[in-house]
Amino acid sequence: MKSQPSHDWLANIQPHPFWQDTVVPSPSASALAGSLTCDLAVVGGGFTGLWTALLARQRWPALDIAIIEARRCGGEASGRNGGFCAPSISHGVSNALKRWPQEAERLIRLGRQNLDELSADLQHFGMQVEFEREGKLNLASQPWQVEGLRSMQRNYARFGIECQWLEGRALAQRLDSPLYAAGVFEPNYALLNPAKMTAELRRVCLEQGIRLFEQSPVLELQNSGDRLRLRTAGGEMEAGQIALATNIAPPLLGHLAASVIPVYDYSLVSEPLSDEQLQAIGWTGRHGIADSGNQFHYLRKTADNRMLWAGYDAVYHFGGRRDEALTQRPASFQRLAEQFHQAFPPLHDVRFSHAWGGIIDTSARTTMFTGCEMQGRVAYALGFTGQGVSASRFAALNMLDLLAGEATERTELLMTSKAPFRFPPEPLRYAGVKLAQRSLAREDRDGHRDLLLKTFDAFGIGFDS
Repeated sequence: MKSQPSHDWLANIQPHPFWQDTVVPSPSASALAGSLTCDLAVVGGGFTGLWTALLARQRWPALDIAIIEARRCGGEASGRNGGFCAPSISHGVSNALKRWPQEAERLIRLGRQNLDELSADLQHFGMQVEFEREGKLNLASQPWQVEGLRSMQRNYARFGIECQWLEGRALAQRLDSPLYAAGVFEPNYALLNPAKMTAELRRVCLEQGIRLFEQSPVLELQNSGDRLRLRTAGGEMEAGQIALATNIAPPLLGHLAASVIPVYDYSLVSEPLSDEQLQAIGWTGRHGIADSGNQFHYLRKTADNRMLWAGYDAVYHFGGRRDEALTQRPASFQRLAEQFHQAFPPLHDVRFSHAWGGIIDTSARTTMFTGCEMQGRVAYALGFTGQGVSASRFAALNMLDLLAGEATERTELLMTSKAPFRFPPEPLRYAGVKLAQRSLAREDRDGHRDLLLKTFDAFGIGFDS
């Protein structure tokens, strides 16, 4: 049943991430100028880069560390996401079992350990990021999705992960919506404010004596004998080692360009909801929520009880376009608003205050990977596929292991050490993504996984959530 369209829902939206309005901007750091040197240069000032610099400082207190950021720290993907902080580095238990069954137990254990350590780091450094470890509700709307949740429940039991099956009144006490028939609640899941996370990581890095250069896009990485040089428009940094944490920006190592593609994801945030409105939809807790479609929604509360309602559309543009204008897509915002009101009839008058999009660095297996080259002096991590809020910390540790030349449990993982399937060149890339998305949408409608998707499964390729 479709909601009646209403132009009021989106009449007064702010076209930027809601999270930006929750922090007081710090003065921008100076741009890189002249010829400088450091022991470790970190390229990129988002989650991955900031964690890399901070954890390097803990590991090597005397190291001269510099972060070089193209714009402002946290201004790209790290400040545009939903703040879902998963106890996973593998995009979930099911993905670990499907793609790396031999090391699934290790991946699951390391993912849970990483969230514990992230929480401890927040406390140790006094980072105020609205961290809430209140769980996550996974929802199903179709019979085949219900069976998928049953499979999730069985997998969780296999690895000793606490969860609760919910239907009927029990489900309505977590979320009451006519669209959803069943759910699995997992208590070990966290949320945070991504803008505050990047701001606090930035603050702590500066307090730890790490140099920061903003508004300094790196144009070239040069290998000059025993030293490496990063060239910007205003200067250059000579470094002993480099960690590349540039997410979906065009990579400085050209051979990585086909390993990830930029996929645009869109979000709405509502006006603040009253206690009565939240009680009307059964959402009195602080847990996050996601449904089980390939084209899925994810939703959460902000600190002032707005609702973030996001996802569904995942848009790849021909040629891998990366353009700020593409972060505003009225058709996606209208579709999200209509779907919101279908899911929550008691909130039919609710309007939205913010609408924005962001780029997901999507790998063909939906997980991050790492590598190291130039005689162990340049490490990289990318391909988080929307799961980087917590996994970025693990990737930082992995890069530091590689730069130290240490074989660890992290570096020996097939998931991190084996490169994903490379996307073909255009126009095959665009056509392949479109065909896959069409098949995934069809599966959402009828539960049938067609030959194309089964073929992708056989080769370890996936575009689903």
